[in-house]
Amino acid sequence: MAMNETLIREQYDQMADVYDQRWNNYIAKTLSFLKNWTQISPEAAVLDIGCGTGEFERLLLTENPQQVITGVDISEKMLLMAKQKCRTYPNVSFRRASVLALPFADNSFDVVVSASAFHYFDDPTLALKEIKRVLKPKGRVIILDWCKDYLLCRICDFVLKFLDPAYRQCYTQKEFHRLLISAQFELRRTTKFRFGVVWGMMIAEAA
Repeated sequence: MAMNETLIREQYDQMADVYDQRWNNYIAKTLSFLKNWTQISPEAAVLDIGCGTGEFERLLLTENPQQVITGVDISEKMLLMAKQKCRTYPNVSFRRASVLALPFADNSFDVVVSASAFHYFDDPTLALKEIKRVLKPKGRVIILDWCKDYLLCRICDFVLKFLDPAYRQCYTQKEFHRLLISAQFELRRTTKFRFGVVWGMMIAEAA
């Protein structure tokens, strides 16, 4: 496991117990936006990268209890919370895995989502390549993350590089799109938005 992933794992293992409460507002807002924007069909097999405590899974399952979802994260403790939360659903599974080495066959998923994890990716180009590999030919990927076009995100980006050894960087919307295109994805829909004072977000759907 890459050095950076070890740092992230340790950090999230430590905060797993309080994560949902501490980030409640942020999680609720970003994930419900992601769910509404993505409109995942009930038949789709979904992969959630950086699934954390399984909140996105819980949201999807309230709408469609049959949804087949796989969540991956590198924090064992966050995954324990997720497993606990979704324990009554046999159609949901969680695995500890790195985005740089997803333990799935080629063309496994109809939809791959990732919320607020892209800024941790050590090698976004390799990560996108791996996402592309596990995505079905007609599948789509939806990534939601902080957007450096917003002043406060720029400040956060600067500060976090000093304060948080696991943090990598966030991107401007243009840089983000360029990464997707260079990984041979075709952009379908993109937008950026803000909520609250701090959070400037961007989301892209690519195929």
